[in-house]
Amino acid sequence: MTEATILDTSKQFINQIISATTDGERIRLCLQCGACSGVCPFGFVMKYPPHGMIAALRAGMLDDLISTDTSWMCVSCYACTQVCPAKIPVTAGLTTRVKEEMLLTGNVPSELQDALEKAQRYFNPLGESPRKRADWASDLEPEVTIMAKAKRPVDVLWFVGDYASYHPRVMSSTRAMTKILQALDVDFGILGPEEVSDGDSLRLAGETGLFEMLAEKNAQALGKYEFKEIITTDPHAFNAFKNEYPNLEISYPVRHYTQFLAEHLDQIKALMKHNVEATVVFHDPCYLGRVNGVFEEPRQILQAIPGVELVEMSHNRENSLCCGGGGGGMWLDGFQWEKAHVRISEWRVREAVSAVGEDEDRPRILVVACPYEPPRFEDATKTVPGAEGLLVKDIAELLAESMGIEG
Repeated sequence: MTEATILDTSKQFINQIISATTDGERIRLCLQCGACSGVCPFGFVMKYPPHGMIAALRAGMLDDLISTDTSWMCVSCYACTQVCPAKIPVTAGLTTRVKEEMLLTGNVPSELQDALEKAQRYFNPLGESPRKRADWASDLEPEVTIMAKAKRPVDVLWFVGDYASYHPRVMSSTRAMTKILQALDVDFGILGPEEVSDGDSLRLAGETGLFEMLAEKNAQALGKYEFKEIITTDPHAFNAFKNEYPNLEISYPVRHYTQFLAEHLDQIKALMKHNVEATVVFHDPCYLGRVNGVFEEPRQILQAIPGVELVEMSHNRENSLCCGGGGGGMWLDGFQWEKAHVRISEWRVREAVSAVGEDEDRPRILVVACPYEPPRFEDATKTVPGAEGLLVKDIAELLAESMGIEG
């Protein structure tokens, strides 16, 4: 009787994936080739890597699958989905749904639980006060337009995001972006205290209900104001507005900030005053590149900066390695270290060091376009041999330096 119940439960679980996921029925096409698990950065420590999850469900082993904890090693980087020959939506349909079931059973690492509770209480996973969300702009001149205070239409609504608003290291990138927008004479505003987490990484960590609540709060705030488009700092926010919010009937034109700046590149070129004599390598964020196909715009900006020599890592564009922060990874560093005794960010920094070479007379810079990445990669440079002189900068920081308008 117990065996039959487990089999029925596993079948029901598969049917839920099929009904709730675009192209979910393709899960039935899995040939168990193992390509998804082979490319998974942490597949080597997962009891059930992606193809093993499907095999376990087919065998009626849902209970065993969700009672283990190694599925939390998944950082939702979409590499498994990218390489699947059957085009199974592994990340969107399978791994995210498995995490959701694990949350429902209480099988969740304490680090992640803490971030989820903070997001529930403070509307951001860092646990910072919503009232302080725009404090990063408090001393900037000219004053940044906060929509509730300005009470006027703007051309661009800048959705700043959690880490760009609160994290001390990332605030410099946010302030640099502000200076760039002002130099371009862009009429922009921010939600400030009315903005809450986009929720996309929380969704990918299995918290669908919390994601929907946060999306609705953002929709209520945005609905008060007039603007032509949204730009986002965070690729995860970009993904939420582009691909996930429309499923909740929340739809706005949206671009990542690199797309927006690339469109204004002719104007920006005229404003660049200083050479940035450096060898730079760009890290493709998973949710900008692999998930949403934005590869060229960041590179166009970097190639336009005088003095910059752009090189590539061995894994780039669709094959880029993850920084390790997605899918809840930002809040699972301790857990993942205990399991793997390595960090993906360290692998990526090793690649960056190899790509930029060892010329000590010329600055070497790992350039990023996601607010998760500066603190992760800067930590990694402290432990990776040869990375001692490697700088980590956001595209906005490098661009502002060339324009002579650093925040």
